[in-house]
This record gives sequence, C-alpha cells and structure tokens, in this order.
Amino acid sequence: MADPNKLLALIAACKRKRVVVFGDLIADEFVYGRIARVSREAPVLILEYDATEIVPGGAGNAANNVATLGGIVRLVSLTGRDEAGERLFKVLPKSVERDGLVRPATFKTPVKTRILAGGIHSAKQQVVRIDRYTGEPVNESHRASVERAARRAIKDADAVLISDYGSGLVQPRFVTELVTAVRAKHPKMPILIDSRYALTRYRGLTACTPNESEVEQVLGVTIGDNRRVLEKAGRTLLEQTKMSAVLITRGSRGMALFEPNKPTVHIPIFGSDQIADVTGAGDTVMATMTLALAAGGSFEAAARLANYAGGIVVMKRGTATVSAAELRRAVEASSRNG
Repeated sequence: MADPNKLLALIAACKRKRVVVFGDLIADEFVYGRIARVSREAPVLILEYDATEIVPGGAGNAANNVATLGGIVRLVSLTGRDEAGERLFKVLPKSVERDGLVRPATFKTPVKTRILAGGIHSAKQQVVRIDRYTGEPVNESHRASVERAARRAIKDADAVLISDYGSGLVQPRFVTELVTAVRAKHPKMPILIDSRYALTRYRGLTACTPNESEVEQVLGVTIGDNRRVLEKAGRTLLEQTKMSAVLITRGSRGMALFEPNKPTVHIPIFGSDQIADVTGAGDTVMATMTLALAAGGSFEAAARLANYAGGIVVMKRGTATVSAAELRRAVEASSRNG
C-alpha cells in the first residue's frame, strides 16, 4: 500500500507539468431524451428530445483530463472544419493548447453519438450509439501534417501521451521516430500509449494501460478470475512491447501492474462496483498515469493514483474528467478508512 502522504505530494507535483497528447480526436455527442411511449408505427420507444451535448472524446478526453488535473496540455491531432469539428473546437477547454491541431477543410470529424433515455425520475441509460466517419482512413497528407506538429510539440514537454483509436493517424513507424527523438535529449521522459487494436506493434515506450478485454483480444486468451492467466498475459505483453511497465485495468477487479523483475502489484477497485458509465474511463486512467510519471512518481504510485481517478470517473455519466481536488479527497478518504 502506497503512503497516502506521498500520493498527496505527487498530486501537488503534477501541477503545471507539460504533457503532449497526440492521437485521434473524436467528437463525443450525447443526445438526451425522455421515454414517452411505444410507437404505433413499430415496436420501438418514442423519446421526447431534451438536449444535445458535445464533448472532446479520444485524445481530446485524455487532454481534458490532464488539464483538469492541473497539467499544461498541448493537443496534437486532426479535426475538420465541418459542423462537428467547429463545435468540438469550441468546447475544448481553454487550458488545452491547440497549436498542434491540424484542421483541413476536406477532413470529416469523427463523431460518436450516444442516445440516452430515461424516465422523469430515473437515470438516463444509453440505448444506441451511432458512429460517423470513425472508420474512414486518414490520408497521407493529413497524417504528415500532424506528424510535423507532433515533432514541434515535444520540444519542451515533460511527458507524451499517445492515443491510438485505430483511424490510422497514429503509426508505429512514426511513434518509433518520436521516441528516438525524445530519448536523444530526454532519456527519462515518460512516453505512454493507449492503443485499442495494435498495442503489440509498439515497442520500447515507457508504459501502456490496456483494459482486460483488449489484452484478451490481442493475446487470444480469456482471463476472468484466473490469476495465472492474468500473470502470463501481463508478462507476455511486457516481453512483446519491451515497455518498462504494463498496467492492465480490470473493471470491478481493479488493476494489475507489471514491471520486469518485480512482483505483480494487484490494486483493488476504488469506490463502488456499481458503475454508472465507463465511457472514456481509459482516457482518465492514462492521463493520470502519464501526469504522475511526469511529476516523478514511481510506476506503482502512478498506478494507484490512476486507480483512484478511474474509480471516481466511472461514477459519472458520459465522457467525464477528474479534478486534482477530487483525487485528493479520494486519497484522504481512503486513508481514513484504513
């Protein structure tokens, strides 16, 4: 168990650390409605529209979380000048630096629309998700522009967070170039990656934070409650990726931290297992882990802070963030409760 005072000091040390967030920017749109009745035209529910909200998703959510925790963020990504892109640009927090955003007129901003419904006295539940343009490949010209922006952005960074949602914007070849450039001047700078579909194609970074289902998919295993399978999976990922640490997030089972030549650290879930919404929780975990490492924390201390952050954010609806104050309260409450 980490010393709570050291964790609190680490939270304070995160303030003003400069993090470059490079990767796929997505517009997360939430459409809220109330269930009115069943349609006469078809056996479907009729929703009376309440409101629409758009928030930064993907790399945007990771950047938003770093900013909320007190870090200085430079977002490097691709977004269009279409309606979704304009709305997304406007809702990015002012504390997120946008010099690294490439905005070609021909690019269609990826949008994930979640429709949430509920009664007057009940919580809204997601009933359907509509994805637009999320599967369209990024062309070479747009990708080259973003890569140039990434090279410029890393010059004064304390850490780099890479968010690969599979659009093709983030390429292992370029990540290797970026790591080489960073390591030449700053050998110990943390470089972390969150990759949905291609984790084992990245080598030699500082750490990654896959969830259990992503690990199962990439390795072709089923973990469940089997600690032996989990242990083998974590060690296999360490070997294949040559990273300094692998943090596997396991939902209600907590987290497992793997480092070479060290015993696995199993971290129980913080808070309730009655989860409200896991949307974007992985981005929160990755942002917290990156910022804590940038502030000089150990892998275990960073993982424990990320666990607190993850436990807080899954109790919120939608694509949410965690503040430094919330993180401090969680550590203090956990310390009091033993």
